[in-house]
Amino acid sequence: MAKLMNRLLLKRFTLLQSFILLCVVTLIAVLVVITIEFSWAENLRLRFGETEWVLPSLVAAVLLTVAAGIVTMAVLFYRWKLKRPLELLKQASESISANDLSFRISYDSRDEMGELIAVFENMRSQLEKNVKTLWRSVEERKQLNAIFAHDLRTPLSVLKGNAELLATYLPEKKLSEEKVLDLIHTMNLHILRLESYAEAMNSIQRLEDVLLNFKSMDTISLTTLLDSSGEQIARQFSIRFVSSLKYDNASIHVHVDPYLVMQIFENVVANGVRYASSQVNVCYDLQEGTMKITVSDDGPGFSDEALYKAVLPFYRGEVWDSSEHRGLGLYICKVFCEKHEGSLQVANGPHGGGSVTVSIGTQVDK
Repeated sequence: MAKLMNRLLLKRFTLLQSFILLCVVTLIAVLVVITIEFSWAENLRLRFGETEWVLPSLVAAVLLTVAAGIVTMAVLFYRWKLKRPLELLKQASESISANDLSFRISYDSRDEMGELIAVFENMRSQLEKNVKTLWRSVEERKQLNAIFAHDLRTPLSVLKGNAELLATYLPEKKLSEEKVLDLIHTMNLHILRLESYAEAMNSIQRLEDVLLNFKSMDTISLTTLLDSSGEQIARQFSIRFVSSLKYDNASIHVHVDPYLVMQIFENVVANGVRYASSQVNVCYDLQEGTMKITVSDDGPGFSDEALYKAVLPFYRGEVWDSSEHRGLGLYICKVFCEKHEGSLQVANGPHGGGSVTVSIGTQVDK
């Protein structure tokens, strides 16, 4: 019966229409059977005459027929209109309870149950989007916190190194006043960086939300500041640090975010120092509104896999110091370079060793 109704496209009927239709069909079937039962009772009366058991038997048969009709109608209505959608909703509810939102639910009927399942599917879809958005937000925040922790190490190391230098040589008066003032100036810059980090951690939800704070600096002051940080990083690993310029005009002023440039520079140098055997070379070049900083080392260079994956977040490769190295340095540089209208490229040097070239878009005043 259910298959016959489906073939007649009765799935398009609403629950009320389906119920009325089943009632009519059941009523007709029951009336037909009752008519047959009356005919059967009349034949028995003619055959056996007026007997006491014919009428009670007829009444019992009619009652049984009506009861069977009602039960049959209820079973058909349940199997036809309720069973399948209820099973779908039950399975969907169990999946949601198990924190599984990857399923899909559909029901090819235009009745109220079909509409209910469609609404349930919309709810599931929206819930899945919300969970993915929340999870993405949590992951981005975790990643950002890891990046902040990664970048805090350098200014802290610089402050620690300068403090130890002052504590060791200042009492013996082995430092000139100019050198002391220079160390204090460097320490103040890194203290400002720490304050900037602390403020940013309270407001930034994603790495891409970092705002640029452009300042005008002459290239000599900028490269001197960068070299100071680079030397501190290299000293920790007993690596020699060598820098050079490809331009001669010392009066060039550039508009950059110095703190952002320092973050990029320190991450690239830290990456080079980590793999260098004895020396890291830094070359500064300024051309056509772009400042390029190339950091190369004399280590084993990038593997074929690393050439493609080095700038991906949390890529570590085969790093011995995996507890300290989170695989974020070059990824940070890539994002910050892009925010500075620049780019980052990794390669292997012609004589071996790895090479990372940072391009930073800048306005130049001569």
